[in-house]
Amino acid sequence: MPKGYWIVHVTVTNPEEYAEYVRLDTPIVEEYGGKFLVRGGQSETPETPQKDRHVVVEFPDLAAAQKCYHSDGYQKAAKIRMAHSDSDIVIVEGT
Repeated sequence: MPKGYWIVHVTVTNPEEYAEYVRLDTPIVEEYGGKFLVRGGQSETPETPQKDRHVVVEFPDLAAAQKCYHSDGYQKAAKIRMAHSDSDIVIVEGT
């Protein structure tokens, strides 16, 4: 069965407040079976300017990835992310 993924690109604009998002989102992601495969770290964007931070989260399937994102708990945390970063999230099915 194909897995589901969040592919996230973020430029944090307020690190102190953004830390609260990270604290809140981790247990929510784990509740839906999500596993962080990439969470920051060194990166290179050789072709197009990108955001500063990159995150890849693997879920058991696409439905779990979608349910997690749309859950009340994650949406509460997402408001903090949106207020203190410039970010993009793609929810995608993959292998």
